[in-house]
Amino acid sequence: MPMAAKTPRILNRRARHDYHVLDKLEVGIALKGSEVKSIRNGQVSLAEGFARVEPATMELILYNVNIAEYTHAGPTNTHEPARPRKLLAHRREIRNLLEETTARGTTLIPLAMYFVRGRAKLEIGVCRGKSHHDKRQSIKTRESEQEIRRHLSKRMR
Repeated sequence: MPMAAKTPRILNRRARHDYHVLDKLEVGIALKGSEVKSIRNGQVSLAEGFARVEPATMELILYNVNIAEYTHAGPTNTHEPARPRKLLAHRREIRNLLEETTARGTTLIPLAMYFVRGRAKLEIGVCRGKSHHDKRQSIKTRESEQEIRRHLSKRMR
């Protein structure tokens, strides 16, 4: 029996660089068929994306995430690449997210997109923006950790 191709875990690397992640939540996404195929091919850009709770309807909506059009889809099964998409979460989770994002400087950022038992999932984070100083500090910390690992690997040889 041939092994099925593993679908990619699409990461938003910019989110970790630009924001402090305060909390994470896994939610489902309401998608069209051609969007699912594009995600399985890894044709997604999470970099400019953000989510917002619409207080009037208490719905969680994802904005500015670009899912490329699936080339083999028929003319009736196409989608708009950057359309707003509804995120699926429990009411109490949406209420908690609304409370957390009403604080000044916090926002909902997509961190990763992946499949769990055939269903597309999105990991969103409650994030606070980093200042320029914080970004430099995290780069400095990462480089020092790399240097330590490099020296330890040389010692082990």
